[in-house]
Amino acid sequence: MKFKMVHNNINVFNLDRSLEFYDKALGLKEQRRIVPPDGRFIIVYLSDGQSEHNLELTWLRDWEKPYDLGDNEIHLAFTTDDYEGAYELHKKMRCICQEDNGHFYFIEDPDGYWLEILRQKK
Repeated sequence: MKFKMVHNNINVFNLDRSLEFYDKALGLKEQRRIVPPDGRFIIVYLSDGQSEHNLELTWLRDWEKPYDLGDNEIHLAFTTDDYEGAYELHKKMRCICQEDNGHFYFIEDPDGYWLEILRQKK
């Protein structure tokens, strides 16, 4: 039996703000959207255009406050072929929340989720 990972989901408080962040910070683009007739939620699948794996953002109409992420020990990781350029972009965006020794750093999205940026191995 084989399994294939297809997406990760996170809930977001402000969908437009999150879509803008993920596009600007990581180049993730909307691939498809699910909106039920009653509009109680919106699900948006984002893709990097390279892998089959998607990031699923879920917005809930009746959710009235930012999400409590607890200890937030879960994160997603991304590699980049332009580590220095990505670092400068994220520095300008003021979203870097933790740095290491030049091999990786973390950025924080509008809802407080941490995203790891790794130097691509050659």
